[in-house]
Amino acid sequence: MRLINLSPSKPLAAVLGLLPFIVLLLIYLNASDARLAENPNDKLLPGLTAMVDSVQRLGFTEDVRSGDYLLWSDTQASLKRLATGLGVSAGLALMVGILLGTLPYFRALAGPIVAAISMVPPMAILPILFIVFGLGELSKVVLIVIGTAPVMIRDMAQRVLDMPREQFIKLQTLGGNSWHLMLRVVLPQLLPRLLAALRLSLGAAWLFLIAAEAIASTDGLGYRIFLVRRYLAMDVILPYVVWITLLAWLMDIGLRVLSRKMFPWFHGQQEGEA
Repeated sequence: MRLINLSPSKPLAAVLGLLPFIVLLLIYLNASDARLAENPNDKLLPGLTAMVDSVQRLGFTEDVRSGDYLLWSDTQASLKRLATGLGVSAGLALMVGILLGTLPYFRALAGPIVAAISMVPPMAILPILFIVFGLGELSKVVLIVIGTAPVMIRDMAQRVLDMPREQFIKLQTLGGNSWHLMLRVVLPQLLPRLLAALRLSLGAAWLFLIAAEAIASTDGLGYRIFLVRRYLAMDVILPYVVWITLLAWLMDIGLRVLSRKMFPWFHGQQEGEA
């Protein structure tokens, strides 16, 4: 029996998926115990107790200065920026992607500039964004949009170009125009692919958000991480990193479940092809 023909059962697949995390956790705990045994004041690899205390202090104890629960206020601020940026990027990707994929004249006009913008490193223009849009919320949202929208637009346009041309011809023979083509043929097939593109853009969006918050912000998950780094507060940084990872993972699962609920035909087709 060849390995390519062997598939684990769902329980076994779950165990195999958890195994690397368990191994990493054990490695960290052993390394932390070894460093703390040599120096109880070591800050590089804090123990679980120290990290739990930090989560308790930041998440369930009111801040003396602001009266907020810092973990939750930071989370709210970051998620608001992230949702706004990704929402704008998704809207642009859908509209511009459809136009690029269906209208050759528009593709000739806007295709090169979209491709050029997608090649610009967003972090390189971050100072420009702060100068143009200020240090408020707008510059952070614009950075997420610039970092994710052009790539998503190109992906959506390519998805349209990959659609069978027979569908376009049939609609035209039935009397449909370009507007009908976009709304009745392209749009329904593109929506599930847009959710897939959003899932793939989550990592980049979080990267740009954390970078913007670290440089110019007064709240947010990235702001808090870079605020406490001067004190080498790894007992705060590591839980925040884990929390960000968990949020991104939950968002990915949410988009996947939403896609399966709204477009079961798309996933059934993919499973059939696989």
